[in-house]
Amino acid sequence: MSLQDEVELSALDSVLEPFLGGGRPALLPALHAAQRALGYLPAPVLAQVGAALRVPLADIQGVVEFYTLFSDQPLGERVVRICTDPSCLVAGGEETLIAACRAAGGIHPGETSADGALTVERATCLGLCDQAPGALVDETALAQAAPEAVEGLLRGEGTAPTLRLAGDPRIVTRHIGLIPPTDLDAHRAAGAFEGLHHALTALTPRQVIETIKASGLLGRGGAAFPTGLKWEFTRAAESAPKYVVCNADESEPGTFKDRVLMEGDPFRVIEGMAIAGYAIGSEKGYLFVRGEYPHAAAVLQEAVEAARAAGLLGRSIFESGFNFDIEIRIGAGAYICGEETALFEAIEGKRGFPRVKPPFPTTHGLFGSPTAINNVETLAVVADILLNGPDWFRAWGTERSVGLKLFCASGHVKQPGLVEVPFGLTLRELVERHCGGFDGPPQAILMGGAAGGFLTPDQFDTPLTFEDLQAAGVSVGSGALMVFNQTVDLRRVLNAVAHFFAHESCGKCYPCQLGTQRQMEIVEQGLEGRARPGDAERLRLIGQTMTDSSICGLGQTAGMAVMSALRLWPDLFAPSGAGGGSVKP
Repeated sequence: MSLQDEVELSALDSVLEPFLGGGRPALLPALHAAQRALGYLPAPVLAQVGAALRVPLADIQGVVEFYTLFSDQPLGERVVRICTDPSCLVAGGEETLIAACRAAGGIHPGETSADGALTVERATCLGLCDQAPGALVDETALAQAAPEAVEGLLRGEGTAPTLRLAGDPRIVTRHIGLIPPTDLDAHRAAGAFEGLHHALTALTPRQVIETIKASGLLGRGGAAFPTGLKWEFTRAAESAPKYVVCNADESEPGTFKDRVLMEGDPFRVIEGMAIAGYAIGSEKGYLFVRGEYPHAAAVLQEAVEAARAAGLLGRSIFESGFNFDIEIRIGAGAYICGEETALFEAIEGKRGFPRVKPPFPTTHGLFGSPTAINNVETLAVVADILLNGPDWFRAWGTERSVGLKLFCASGHVKQPGLVEVPFGLTLRELVERHCGGFDGPPQAILMGGAAGGFLTPDQFDTPLTFEDLQAAGVSVGSGALMVFNQTVDLRRVLNAVAHFFAHESCGKCYPCQLGTQRQMEIVEQGLEGRARPGDAERLRLIGQTMTDSSICGLGQTAGMAVMSALRLWPDLFAPSGAGGGSVKP
């Protein structure tokens, strides 16, 4: 070890001081702090982290190897990550990645330039689908990162993302863009924390739960589990302590709704978590933000500190005797952590492996305790329901699909962005009324993200409800809809999806670990014109096996897009190469 290395390691003492003796739960924050200070995480750094936290070195090494954003090898002075998932792919993300690698000295994705100045990496979805291609340069997000702008991109220069909003009525998003995100006084003047005040001064925890149950609010993260029922189960669990967890690990390609909410109106999410805490009997909440959202994490941290300073978090909120506080936790690049139990593992300082269920989080969640885990969008509407009543919420939507929903429109629409509308609007109406119409003759919409399914133009009049989309063979999912016009070779889209799942499979269960790899290989061969007889049937069998046998939702949905495409276009991966160019049913 050189003298310079020893000097750098000695500087790590002050970095790790806040985490001393913190054990595994402090591991991810400590690793983030160490990598931010030194640039990467070599063995001597990991040893020092282990000594400070009292965590075995072998456990730490396993965590570093699991998460994409941690590196035990030197990185460039600037790290440039460019998204090539479906929406960015069709907007030129692959071309931008190639141009960046060439400009960095002819390196390949994942390599560092010879002078050590630049590392260029292929990124999974960065939540900038409406402003594609998206890029993340160190901790700065850049939108519309076109190949011709690559020189500026490598210097960290480019177009800052904006919050693109549409819809009618706008309830959850009504303050975004009108009130500075972290101006607590302005948000309170507009009604922030009135829902929490009402709950603490006028309602019992049971009444809060009954109000949410009566509203019909279903989880907005994709699983659509009744929110009030989840809170009821958690409150009824006998053991303590209890936790509230906000799942802000938004990693589904095509999805960016939670990022917009967190960056544009963070107090709405914080208030929803506090109400959930009161309802279930919890004094501690964790808000887990994906590592690719550094700006959202910073906005949330500032908002939490402001709320705490104003007495809206902490001890005896509104002098009610109710105590509740929130800790921000930042992920490190793992789609699997969007699965609730894998997210618990990450907070606990472990690799993000999903747990076998049952037991369920409502009785055995974070740290083995009863836990209510909800999506950002779910928590964002809770205060309005308490203030206005369940009938107010039920006035929108249908009997089975109640209320308003945020949809993420990207791809070939003229005005991509986040759209807030009542359930029941059709796909066509959403695009034509709120997204400026289709950009070129549409070929298909991938509904629900990479884990979703395709709809063709004859299905665009399908109402956006749980029941109608299910009947059409797809799901609401995360609310993503990626539109592809007739110029797109859908095999390229499926290749991106297949690579995404092969990269993101955690490897815990065999059907997903092997199935995603084989799916990727077959899809890639078909794209390259090397399809073999029987490939379509192999893809169907692989997809069905993953669906039936995988432990968690990742493997259970990893073959959905491919199987959906094969139902619509059976010759997509035929040996003759049928389906090249614009693929039509």
